Amino acid sequence: MYHARHIQRTPYVCASCIRRIVSLSPRIKRWYATFPLSRSIQTPFIAPCLSTVPSPPRLTRNAYSTATTSPGHLRIAIIGSGPAGFYTAHRLLNKNQNAVVDMYEQLPVPYGLVRFGVAPDHPEVKNCQETFEQVAESPRFNYIGNVRVGYDVELASMKPHYDAMLFSYGASEDKELGIPGEHLAGVYSARSFVGWYNGLPQFRGLEPDLQAGEQAVVIGQGNVALDVARILLSPVDTLRKTDIAEPALQTLAESRIRSVRVVGRRGPIQAAFTVKEARELMHLPSVAFEPIDRSLYPPDIKKLPRVQRRIAEVLLKGTPDNAEKSVTSWALDFLKAPKSMHAHAAGRLSSIRFRQQQFAPDADPFDQRARVVPTGEETILQASIAFRSVGYKSTALPGLSAIGVPFDDKLGIIPNDMYGRVVTPSTGPGNLTAGHVHGLYCAGWVKRGPTGVIASTMQDAFQSADIITQDWKANVPLLNESSGDNRGTGLGWEGVKEQVVSRGVRPLSWADWKRIDEAEKERGRSKGKEREKFGSVDQMLKVLDA
Repeated sequence: MYHARHIQRTPYVCASCIRRIVSLSPRIKRWYATFPLSRSIQTPFIAPCLSTVPSPPRLTRNAYSTATTSPGHLRIAIIGSGPAGFYTAHRLLNKNQNAVVDMYEQLPVPYGLVRFGVAPDHPEVKNCQETFEQVAESPRFNYIGNVRVGYDVELASMKPHYDAMLFSYGASEDKELGIPGEHLAGVYSARSFVGWYNGLPQFRGLEPDLQAGEQAVVIGQGNVALDVARILLSPVDTLRKTDIAEPALQTLAESRIRSVRVVGRRGPIQAAFTVKEARELMHLPSVAFEPIDRSLYPPDIKKLPRVQRRIAEVLLKGTPDNAEKSVTSWALDFLKAPKSMHAHAAGRLSSIRFRQQQFAPDADPFDQRARVVPTGEETILQASIAFRSVGYKSTALPGLSAIGVPFDDKLGIIPNDMYGRVVTPSTGPGNLTAGHVHGLYCAGWVKRGPTGVIASTMQDAFQSADIITQDWKANVPLLNESSGDNRGTGLGWEGVKEQVVSRGVRPLSWADWKRIDEAEKERGRSKGKEREKFGSVDQMLKVLDA
């Protein structure tokens, strides 16, 4: 999303009309005062210049252009089959009985981060798949797997066949630290490690070396960082019962890691992990927690906000076992910013240098937004393996610009109006330079950045779906016109299928996925687990040829 300071929730009103408002009654002036004008980008609540000032209720109901669109089915393409895409489809199909959804997924299998990002020992988080199954059973839903939008089919080729397209393809890259030695042997991204133990084909060959030494360092203090620590320290016999990838299970069984340090540049109040993640690590059998500095918390932790108070209670209580006497342990290190990574003679990671941090003189250390500054001191942590876990990043699909969609490379998002409508700085009415790119929407991490959990993604997706439905019912211009040279076909997938197949691509249906799903479950039953995932696309496709 673009932040609220850049986009205001206001209809477009020209300068001459604003001047006329001054002469209106106090009641009308007070009403208009609730809609401050943006200094940069207006939202897509765009209306023609007002020849007369309407009453407030009328303006709020009719803040859109009323160009006609087809009264038939709303044919929409959703790019990405993760939680954001499925929850958007769920809401659209329920709220709009004329909606027909085509969902495109680059892998043969659906669910995105639910399948490849959720830790294998958190099966309850994957319960949302039951809802997604119900969505897929709708006769107005089409799953198109094994098709890479932007590669196997161009967005410009899809455009004539849809009324709208929604981008929900998530974050495919991880953020880097930007420090010397970051790419040494023995340094991995948390994203690749998580993908590896969850069976994501892209990381099948990762093979992290967990036998190089006993000390692991995770840089970052979000939930993914604690997932990495927990998987490294969990008893292998416990993981055997999950859907963790078999090669990962074997590697973890041979691991020499005995200590994991999770390092952050600020304090515990500012850490991003949840109390659930912290508590699970505290409850690992025979794994001790190194006590943290009590001065990092206020004397009375009961005065902290509820979430931070609960985390404080867990961290300060710690574990019964002593870290110095236990075989395995973990620790949270605060106020350390990574400076460089170093290797021993063999060229493999051996240590990490950190800058010591302190809270800025004007900062409240118990405020979540507190700033930190370097002290000038440095410290070194020994490490045989390291994981950077400082966030994910979305990237632009090929061909976005060809259909008028900008991409913010710095934030890793498609610019939007916070509700999911794509905006561009080059198509605004009158003297404005920004406006809505008709018929194009986004949801999930590519909309708001890689933050939040599945529940927040659901709410975000519902918001995008509601705005699409609202635009459709209000006859807002969408991707194509109902007549003329830019008339849409409404064919959806049927309009692009021939092009995709002619390129040697094998598109998969939901029925195809269910065959792969059943084959994975059968493989899992033989190992006493829920499923054993196929580690490559070729293996998945071979199931369909059996």
